[in-house]
Amino acid sequence: MFTDMEKWAEIRRLVKVENRSKRSVCRQFQIHWDTLVKILEHVEPPGYRQNRPRQKRKIGPYLGIIEGILRQDQGVHRKQRHTKRRIFERLRDEYGYRGGYTAVKEVVRDWEQRHREVFMPLTHRPGEAQVDFGSAEVVHRGQTTKVAMFVMTLPYSDAIFCCLFPRECTEAFLEGHHRAFEFFGGVPKRISYDNSKIAVARILDRHQREPTQAFLRLVSHFLFEPHFCLVRRPNEKGHVEGLLG
Repeated sequence: MFTDMEKWAEIRRLVKVENRSKRSVCRQFQIHWDTLVKILEHVEPPGYRQNRPRQKRKIGPYLGIIEGILRQDQGVHRKQRHTKRRIFERLRDEYGYRGGYTAVKEVVRDWEQRHREVFMPLTHRPGEAQVDFGSAEVVHRGQTTKVAMFVMTLPYSDAIFCCLFPRECTEAFLEGHHRAFEFFGGVPKRISYDNSKIAVARILDRHQREPTQAFLRLVSHFLFEPHFCLVRRPNEKGHVEGLLG
């Protein structure tokens, strides 16, 4: 499910980068032709404002209960374990859950996938990049000081760009991208990130993120595809992690 700003950026990327036909995009997103023209002309919705705070997901307060049930099930015979439907019924009857069954089913499925995943060697396609911040000590005017180090790498070619900033912040994050794109002479098609607060306002579930408005404007302007790594899975962007190390 896209937010308004995510939908705006995705439509621009599909037309300007993926060369999708405008009519097919209008059909896919159920928008008028005039609306599509406006989206392609502007990096973000003119006068875009969030009208009201997003509501918290109903399932949120019950995640710990679900995990507790699933962990207890690991110690019993498979036939005695809870089904997704039974977990939903227990949440509803014993804990006052008022959400839907689908949300419970998705949480259980994600938990099960996390606990049976295996690691495979990663391959990198041309046009992919990885971004991260590190830290370094530099001698400036005779004094040693700690600075933030923005790094963007292209794993396929082992190209690397690095620049230093006084601190890690939104301004440094945006400026680092601008300088990296100028250095490489273009914009990667896909860029991988961790879940820093500069780019991610909220982690919704294992695979879904609510990006910050500053990050969405960056994506909408440069039209690359963002990819956020799983929480505590630095191996997903091991190329830049290794270089930082």
